[in-house]
Amino acid sequence: MKYRRLGNSGVKVSEIGLGSWLTYGTAVDKQSAVECVHKAYELGINFFDTANAYNRGEAEIVLGEALAPFSRSSYMLATKVYFPMGDGPNDKGLSRKHIMEQCDASLKRLGVDYIDLYQCHRYDAEVPVEETLRALDDLVQQGKILYAGVSEWSAAQITDAAQLSKQLHLHPLVSNQPIYNMLVRYIEKEVIPTSERFGLGQVVFSPLAQGILTGKYKRGAAVPADSRATNEETNRWIKTYLRDDVLGCVEQLEGIAKELDIKLSQLALAWVLRQPGVSSAIIGASRVSQVEENAAASDLAVPEEVFIRIEHILKQIDGFVPLW
Repeated sequence: MKYRRLGNSGVKVSEIGLGSWLTYGTAVDKQSAVECVHKAYELGINFFDTANAYNRGEAEIVLGEALAPFSRSSYMLATKVYFPMGDGPNDKGLSRKHIMEQCDASLKRLGVDYIDLYQCHRYDAEVPVEETLRALDDLVQQGKILYAGVSEWSAAQITDAAQLSKQLHLHPLVSNQPIYNMLVRYIEKEVIPTSERFGLGQVVFSPLAQGILTGKYKRGAAVPADSRATNEETNRWIKTYLRDDVLGCVEQLEGIAKELDIKLSQLALAWVLRQPGVSSAIIGASRVSQVEENAAASDLAVPEEVFIRIEHILKQIDGFVPLW
């Protein structure tokens, strides 16, 4: 496993991270989740990502219990705040009240004394950015979090926050967590250049496009019985990828992977990691074999000419925007 700096911070994260969106505490049983986390740790993955909103805290509980046997200093634990955790008017968003209360709640569910990376799960237009940034800075001062980041913030929002942090002499944001894969590339135009300017690394989610970039879904064929596409809780994100033009491109990409004698999933991860602005690609896994297969992508050396060929294939679906 190779490691990269998280933005301009001094900490290093594994090129492949393990996440828990739509998996742990939700669609994957606890024993399988623990086995996946332990295998990831064994393979050198040190970046584990979750969120308080994933099944209202259940993912945090499962991940915290799975990591409990390991030395706390040996891994990077990331979680998030923003989405509703109750029905009250202050049970959501990025107000100081919600951030402080949810940080304490996440610490309790995770069973740890501090969170390595605490992320604003989305941008909150109803709360002054200064209020949010000061709350995060106070959490750093209190030792409850070590670093702060954001998720799915625009280039303009990142710019405003970074400049305000500098002006107020606050701890800077170190990361952004956007969707990024061969089929969804919007961050390349503005988000990555802006993030690099202000020292934020990308810890991208859905690098395999909800499993589409594993090759398991075929044109004209029924979805596999054991796939997420058959699960009512997860298929609404997957079904927007299930178009003939998209699956046609995937078939061509799979052909390139076979030429290289690697899995399509490994090629897709290597493609994401070709981008120096990416600090880590966060995978989801329900089986140990998936962790093993995806972790191996960190060691791949793909010739530049292959990425050029991939670019020609991906041009066939320029403008594709799935639901996530």
